[in-house]
Amino acid sequence: MGRKRKALGFIVGEKVVYPSHGVGQINSIVSQEIGGSKQEMFVIHFESEGLTLRIPTKRVPEVGLRNLVTDEELTKALGLLTGRAKVKKSMWSRRAIEYDQKINSGCIIKLTEVVRDLNRHDPNKDQSYSERQLFEEAYGRLTKEVAAVKQISILEAKEVISDTLLRRKFKAKDLAA
Repeated sequence: MGRKRKALGFIVGEKVVYPSHGVGQINSIVSQEIGGSKQEMFVIHFESEGLTLRIPTKRVPEVGLRNLVTDEELTKALGLLTGRAKVKKSMWSRRAIEYDQKINSGCIIKLTEVVRDLNRHDPNKDQSYSERQLFEEAYGRLTKEVAAVKQISILEAKEVISDTLLRRKFKAKDLAA
């Protein structure tokens, strides 16, 4: 198997986002024979899931593999957390499908919207199991990307997100006063 340092603008060792798994790291770029033809593949490891995937480089646009967002894009996305939650009046099953699609879209803006919309400041307010699961999935993926972009720990990334969400809470109190 041959090794390359770079393919399609991705470099071995860099962190990337795979829409259905979140942040992973490209461990290598290899050539592998599949069905009688050689294919170049990214070998991406997702540490938090203990998962390694091989993704054919020619399928990168199709699967939505992307680089981490820039600091500027991250700041814009996190700014959405201070806004008002936008919860549609449609049935929960339809909203759950929409949230799941946003989480797996690979778009940090859509991911941040799910965190904002499903976040509950009031622990006494009811939240269904499926709602909580979707929130935790979105929150976890956002946390990993914040940590990777800012080069901080997961714990520090959670603090960044929590502090931003708290600003929304205080902003709402100020408007109500």
